[in-house]
Parts: sequence; structure tokens; C-alpha cells
Amino acid sequence: MPFSGVDIWNGYELSWLNEQGKPVAATCEFRFPATSPNIIESKSLKLYLNSFSETQHSSVETIHSVLHNDLSYASGADTNIQISSVTSSRPLIQSELLGNCIDDISLEISTYDLDPSLLSGSTDTKIHVIETLYSHLLKTNCPVTGQPDWASLLVRYKGAQIEQKQLLAYLVSYRNHAEYHEQCIERIFIDIQNHCQPEALTVYACYTRRGGLDINPFRSNFEEAPENFQSLR
Repeated sequence: MPFSGVDIWNGYELSWLNEQGKPVAATCEFRFPATSPNIIESKSLKLYLNSFSETQHSSVETIHSVLHNDLSYASGADTNIQISSVTSSRPLIQSELLGNCIDDISLEISTYDLDPSLLSGSTDTKIHVIETLYSHLLKTNCPVTGQPDWASLLVRYKGAQIEQKQLLAYLVSYRNHAEYHEQCIERIFIDIQNHCQPEALTVYACYTRRGGLDINPFRSNFEEAPENFQSLR
């Protein structure tokens, strides 16, 4: 693959019973490597996590072991898992995407069919930039349920300057597109790489929570995976 990366999931609805039958509430972070042969379907993960709600477990370590074994088996790759109690957990870093927001660019668009040809880079190859752009206007659709998935997307790159208006038009063209979060971000990475040919590229999407889960795919050919953070959305 022309990138490395990770899918960072946050789960907000993990609960089980202790040995006395008292409920325990927790949050969890899952990190699936981009090299995993299988994608976890979010609705199935929600149902799986909810299946713990009426089961008794002696400790967090027991739950961690079960989750690690099951999710590593399902994804086909070693899955990093962190479980935190609701009362004592480290809160997610409160932050916003850093860079230049392209959402205020004037854009006239009448079709919402995915169109990679909208992308373009500067024809002046002498102009070399290091730039971070982001947009809150990415909307894709679940291929299983048809429900909308909303995301903020960050693009960081080095090389010839990407035409920002064309990038925004391309992202908006995903509005009717149905594909899993992870596949959409990898498609965006490949399309930008092919049409704009940056020397280095990162694409990072922060999808909004649905069903007690949010999914944040990160793909890059020059950066390590980011810290887990939570924006307003």
C-alpha cells in the first residue's frame, strides 16, 4: 500500500456486571492497523459491545483480554485496546483541527456524484508548499444501512500546491457516495496522490459519533498516527 495508518475507534457505551452483579460503565479506544485484512462493521461492533451488558466479569483485565482476542481475530490483525472507567478515565484531548479551513471558499456545484477529476494541483512546479487544509463538509453514506456519515477531514501535504477550490468540490462530490469510512479515506488519499502528485501526503478523517462509536481513519506516507482527540463534532 502507498501509505501506513490506523483506524482509531472510540466506544462510549461499554458496560458489564462485576462479580456482585453491579454494573460497570467504561469507555474504550480501539486501534485497528490499516494493514488488517478485514474491516470491522460498526453496527456489528455496537451489538457485540452491548452483549457484555448482562455478563459478569471479575476485572477490567478480563474484559480487555476478551475484546483483544475477539477483535484481533475478526480484523485479522493485532488490535490495540484501551479501556477506561467513566469516572477515572483520561478525557480525550479537547482540540480542533489545525490548519486552513477551506469551507468558506465560494463554490457552485449541482452534482454530487464522486468525481476524482475535480482534483488538480498547481501547474507551476517551482512552487513548493507545506500546507494543512481541512473541511467539515465531508458526508458519505453507510453501504449497509444507507445512513449518512458526517466527518471533518484533514489533508496535510508537501509539494506543488493543491487547488483548494477543486479539493473542496471533490470532497463535496462524496455526498451520495456509499462506502465504509476506511475505504473512503483510502480512496481520497489515492485520488489526491494520483491527481495532485504531492511529495508527501496525510489524510485524516474524524467522523461523528453514531451508535455510541466514532471512527477516525488516518493514512499517511510520512507521519505517525496522531494522538486521540475529540473536536466539537
